[in-house]
This record gives sequence, structure tokens and C-alpha cells, in this order.
Amino acid sequence: MAALARAELTLLGRSKSTLVTAVLVPLLLPVSLASVVKDMGVEDVGLTSGLVLLPAGIGFALLFGVYSALTAIYTTRREELVLKRLRTGELRDAEILTGSALPVLATGLVQSLVLVAGCTAVLDVPVPEAPHLAVLGLLSGLAICAALAAVTAAMTRTVESAQVTTMPLVLLSMIGSGVTVPLELLPDRLASVCELLPLSPVITLIRGGWTGDLSAGEILAAVATALAWAALAVFGVRRWFRWEPRR
Repeated sequence: MAALARAELTLLGRSKSTLVTAVLVPLLLPVSLASVVKDMGVEDVGLTSGLVLLPAGIGFALLFGVYSALTAIYTTRREELVLKRLRTGELRDAEILTGSALPVLATGLVQSLVLVAGCTAVLDVPVPEAPHLAVLGLLSGLAICAALAAVTAAMTRTVESAQVTTMPLVLLSMIGSGVTVPLELLPDRLASVCELLPLSPVITLIRGGWTGDLSAGEILAAVATALAWAALAVFGVRRWFRWEPRR
């Protein structure tokens, strides 16, 4: 797995399109969102611009740096018969997928730490009240996005079409998971539905880690939703992931 991860890291550095998607886009999007957040009136629900932009930045890192980039990587390796050849060796299926994902997951983790440092310095984001919730949210987000990337790759024919197949989850998460618009600003019924989206518990736990205002029931609900999506995604990978090229 370590050798496979090193090889994938080398290939990631050589792929300019994947590198831009995985590294630059997640760091630039929160900057473009700053002016929009100021006009949302987030202070009315007890939030600040920093407490909106920080989870948003991490959400962008998960969506573009992990989910979209990893979908393209899995699709490329499958179409080039790399995954099929790896299955003839000693690695098991789970180890092949995990080893291929490690560089992208590490990139997403580093990006999140950079965003935390930047938002703390520039936007005066306070020290997290419950850092364990933020860590739990980030780790669950990495796991969910990696598994969903493998599921999406199963439905993706070419690397070019990966930009299309990843778009529904990206747009849905940006609009309804609290990434760009906090769920507190949505109508109660709509917010209740949006709380069930894959990235919603991740953003809830990360933001709650800084605010410290989540109740025990809200924490349990977010963790249960995240575990449910992780289990569904893993089931989808075992059921539908394709090792042969889609011709």
C-alpha cells in the first residue's frame, strides 16, 4: 500500500488538471464566497463570517480535493487496466482502493489544516470549543467522500465524463449541506431534509467543534447520519465498483 501510495502521489504531481482540482480550487473558492457571506445576515443565527467560511473551505476541500479528484483517479486507473493488474498481485481489493486514495486524502487533510490556520489568522476565528467534534467531522468527511468517489467512478465511463457524474453531489452539497448557506438560515422543514445529505453531518460537526453549541442529541444524530452514509457508500463500492474498463 505504501508503494502504491507513493506511485499515486507521483502521478498526482504530474497531472495538472487533477492537481488544480485537488489543490487550488478548494483554496480559492472560500475567498470568492467571502463577500456573499457578509450579506447573508449570519449574525442573526449566532454565527460569524469566519465560522461560515471555515467549514465552507473544508467542505470545498472534501468535495473538490477528495471526491472529484479521486473519482477521476479511480476512473483513469480502471480504464488503463492498472486496477485489474494490481488485483493479480498480493494486494486485496480494499487495499488497492485505499492505497490509491491515500495521497488525495493526505492532500485534503493538509488543505483543511491550512484553511484552519488561515481563517484563524485572517478572520479571527476563535479556538474550537470542542476540537474532538471538528476532528471527528473531518475524518468522517474524508471517509465518506473517498467511498462515494469509488461509487461514482463505477458509473463513470471516461475521465472527461467524471466532471459530469460528480456534479450532482457537488452542487447538492454546496447548496443543501451547509457549505455555502448555513442550515440555520433555511426553513425548518427544508433544513430537516438537508440534514440527511452526505456532507451535512460533516459540516455540522466541524462547525459545532468551533461553536461548542451542539447538544448531545444533535451530536448523536450527526454521527449516526455520517455512519449511515459511510456504510451505504462501502456497500455501494462492494456491490457496483467495476475493475474492468467500461467499453
